Amino acid sequence: MHRRSRRRSALLLTAAIAAAAPLLTACGNDAHPGAAAVVGDQRITVAQLENRVDEVREAQRAAVPDDTQYQQVVARTGTLTRDTLHGMVLDRVLHRAAQDAGVSVTRKEVQDMRGGLEQQAGGPEQLETVWLQQYGVPPERLDDNLRVQLEAQKLAQSLGTDTSRPEFWQALSDASKKLDVDLNPRYGAWDVEKSSRVDTEAPWLREVGAAGEQQPA
Repeated sequence: MHRRSRRRSALLLTAAIAAAAPLLTACGNDAHPGAAAVVGDQRITVAQLENRVDEVREAQRAAVPDDTQYQQVVARTGTLTRDTLHGMVLDRVLHRAAQDAGVSVTRKEVQDMRGGLEQQAGGPEQLETVWLQQYGVPPERLDDNLRVQLEAQKLAQSLGTDTSRPEFWQALSDASKKLDVDLNPRYGAWDVEKSSRVDTEAPWLREVGAAGEQQPA
């Protein structure tokens, strides 16, 4: 029972990161040219975002060599670009919240967590498949993602709560405010209170969309 409870806790933040959002209607002007987002003094460039998306697509393609099935996978993950950016920003917000709380994660802790999850999943390849299919995490990013899960767990423990409670998300909201997260409007906006990407409702987005501008993936 304890192991199952720990696994549910480990997956909670990943599930939040992977939550899909409605499609945007068009691209906007770049407040920061070449940046998909600015988080504190760090830029997430459009190129970095596209590279992350490509990693997922390449892993999906390798796992599903049949063309028809692969197209079905792509169709089911049509919000991958925005979901990926959400995760990249939230990772940085969580890391700042963990730093503020004096929380850190060691490589051994990541390895131990991975070993336990591999045992539950039936092996390394099975675990990689689960993370790719359910959370859009390619094999080469698995350790990074597990580090995020551990940071979330340890941050919650330091706050005397768990990752489902308001106190935990308030710590992320505080970190979001400190980092002054700024998203390129083509990907929406960052809701500081919820520490989540949201769609924008600017009239000019609807106008451009009505003119037939292609929606970002």
